[in-house]
Amino acid sequence: MERFIIEGGAPLHGTVTPSGNKNAALPILAASLLTDEPLTVRNVPRIRDVEDMLALLAGLGVEISELSRQDLVLRARDVRTTELSRDICAQIRASILLAGPMLARAHEIKLPPPGGDVIGRRRVDTHLAALRALGAQVVAGDGFEMRTTGLRGSEIFLDEASVTATENALMAATMAEGTTVLLNAAGEPHVQELARCLNSMGARISGIGSNALIVEGIDRLHGSDVTIGPDHIEVGSFIGLAAATHGELLIQNVAPEHLPMVFIAFERLGIACRVCGKVGVAEAVLPARGVDFTRRHSPAGTDVLVPATQSLKIESDLHNAVPKIDDGPWPAFPSDLMSIALVVATQCEGTILMHEKMFEGRMFFVDKLLNMGARVVLCDPHRAVVVGPSELHGERLESPDIRAGMALLLAGLAAQGQSIINNIGQIDRGYERIEEKLQRLGARIERVKV
Repeated sequence: MERFIIEGGAPLHGTVTPSGNKNAALPILAASLLTDEPLTVRNVPRIRDVEDMLALLAGLGVEISELSRQDLVLRARDVRTTELSRDICAQIRASILLAGPMLARAHEIKLPPPGGDVIGRRRVDTHLAALRALGAQVVAGDGFEMRTTGLRGSEIFLDEASVTATENALMAATMAEGTTVLLNAAGEPHVQELARCLNSMGARISGIGSNALIVEGIDRLHGSDVTIGPDHIEVGSFIGLAAATHGELLIQNVAPEHLPMVFIAFERLGIACRVCGKVGVAEAVLPARGVDFTRRHSPAGTDVLVPATQSLKIESDLHNAVPKIDDGPWPAFPSDLMSIALVVATQCEGTILMHEKMFEGRMFFVDKLLNMGARVVLCDPHRAVVVGPSELHGERLESPDIRAGMALLLAGLAAQGQSIINNIGQIDRGYERIEEKLQRLGARIERVKV
């Protein structure tokens, strides 16, 4: 086991580059099963969830080689088994993403129960309904056995805009006979990345970025060479880290078009970001609200500056009403940043309601913040009222899941004194070598074995 030891109170300063988006990497790695040709995937974050996915793929017979630590070549010449490792599946929820490509390629899969974060009920019903609509027979017991005599296109209305169910249905539909129309589909940046990857492999997917995807099935996909885009959740985490420690960060090589609601939410907390970069030989710097988010690449550049001077004053709604930050499916504020935003709010002047609509267990780390001196009222599993600013002090903490773990790390860096965070394997599932990035920014953090 390992833990982080943090001496808080040091402002973060410098330049940082986010890792590749793990939620794009996982389905794209799974898509390697759809072809017997090589799929080169670049900028892969080497985090624990990715290592578990690679282990599952290797167990199925996928050949994996490294061009560099971040650049991988996967080739599924033959699928030698249709049964996944129970032990590995128990560690990673994304194991369910192998269902769609395995049904398309091998026509069957035996999938043990997926694991992952305990942040509330996480249904798989939407996955099963979509795959059944495409022609799969599913037997659910202690895990899932799925078979098909041939996938067929269908019109499917998802009962929720599930990211991974959308991805599973997309991968299965690429090689189904006929046309699939996927309605109420998720449109998150990582779903878009997967769809573009599949198209680069020969798939015919239109409507990318909308909630209505059309897939023209084909017989065979080919290899490709794709690059994983920046993790917008990690970008949001660094914005929060800069603000809460009263530091200044330049976050390089981000995708501003993925961040409009992130910028709006942080502005509500009194945190202003700037999108900047090079245009010709002149440097362009624009307030985040000045960016044309309808464009694939911002004309102002691809870097985000979080200046040291911030008001950190919560912006009230009209007539001095208490404002709120709430989450939802894309393009709303992402659920994965709710824990970060809540901790940042404890360092801001004013009162705000944090409304986590999607997962009923996301807020259950709040008791640890109370022990650190935060003033937070947990109204129910979905809502918390934060009154700030609070002077936090160091505490011994336990990381319950990826995002709460990162939020507690942020709290430790903002607090006075020493904090110890145990169970940091949870943080490692979503953030690549985070302590090394933070050390380069001036954070006093160490990883120690226990």
